[in-house]
Amino acid sequence: MGETPSVENSKIKQEQTERFLCPACGGNMVFEPKKQKLVCLYCSNENEVKFDKTNIIENDFYTAENTKSKNWGNEKRIIKCESCGAETILDENSTAQFCAFCGSSHIIKTQETAGMVPQSLIPFVISKDKAGELFSNWIKKLFFAPRALKSSYNMDKMKGVYIPFWTYDSNTFSDYTAERGTYYYVTETEWVGEGAERKQVTKQVRKTSWSYVSGDFSKIFDDILINASSQINKHIINKLEPFNLNELVQYKPEFLSGFLAERYSIDLKSGWKLAEGKIESDLSGEIRQHIGGDEVRGLNFSTSYDAVKFKHILLPIWISAYIYKVKVYKFMINGQTGEVDGESPISIIKVMLLILVILAVIGGGYFYFSNK
Repeated sequence: MGETPSVENSKIKQEQTERFLCPACGGNMVFEPKKQKLVCLYCSNENEVKFDKTNIIENDFYTAENTKSKNWGNEKRIIKCESCGAETILDENSTAQFCAFCGSSHIIKTQETAGMVPQSLIPFVISKDKAGELFSNWIKKLFFAPRALKSSYNMDKMKGVYIPFWTYDSNTFSDYTAERGTYYYVTETEWVGEGAERKQVTKQVRKTSWSYVSGDFSKIFDDILINASSQINKHIINKLEPFNLNELVQYKPEFLSGFLAERYSIDLKSGWKLAEGKIESDLSGEIRQHIGGDEVRGLNFSTSYDAVKFKHILLPIWISAYIYKVKVYKFMINGQTGEVDGESPISIIKVMLLILVILAVIGGGYFYFSNK
């Protein structure tokens, strides 16, 4: 087995090792989303992959970071994009000609470890062909996208990437103080009108009675989902949700064959800080409902956390970054549900034409009504 030649404009030295070899022809086998099996790229032979949804354990937040395994099962290597900083995990026999996150070919191999092993993942369900079809339908519906983009986009730039996420569970206990407002109505009389026409009228006026309240509130949070990638556009990824986390299966390296996986850039502790923010926001609304009344003001609460658990999971996303007139645009497709969202350039010509049409309609309407 010889070395794979270096890719043009890439600084990665490609290496090959024997992994997931086809028992029929010896070719490399990759995970096929349509069939949910390993499929040989050369002879189309198929191998089953065991999907195990049992024993997906949630780890203790305070101790697991130091004890969690960093062995991803078979050799992995890390490539780092010198343009955007994304770090991607590949099998030793996988190739990468460009960064999946920004499209740059300036990528280098690093000696760093892949980090904490994910315990579970959602395998790709949407195939690359299907993802391309979904993107085509999506881009065609964008009225202001340039026509040239809709016909010239290169789908070869699209990559299936497992994006890292953390999930957190916690029992919460909150002490709060606030003022509860209760509406009541009073009848008020006032004079209206002028001169001899003045008269008295009565009306109901709403008032608010405020009372000091304090107490405690507890709630259990389960699977607070936190994106562990700093490369993913938060607005886009939020629009791709939800993922059905009931479909999580135990991590197996076979699921990554033929795909990329990003190494988490938001670590476990930083992820928990983000989760706390989500929990605090949720608790604010929950405690207001718990207090009751018609209004709540001056709410202050402090929260303690107990039995904090986490999972490191990978979620499937098709990603592409394309350059249109020197600017980089990104789009993503949920590899489980097929939801699409992304960035697109705007055709100035189309915008100007729409403005002209609107002005023509307004002008025509004005001319018509002014001459009636």
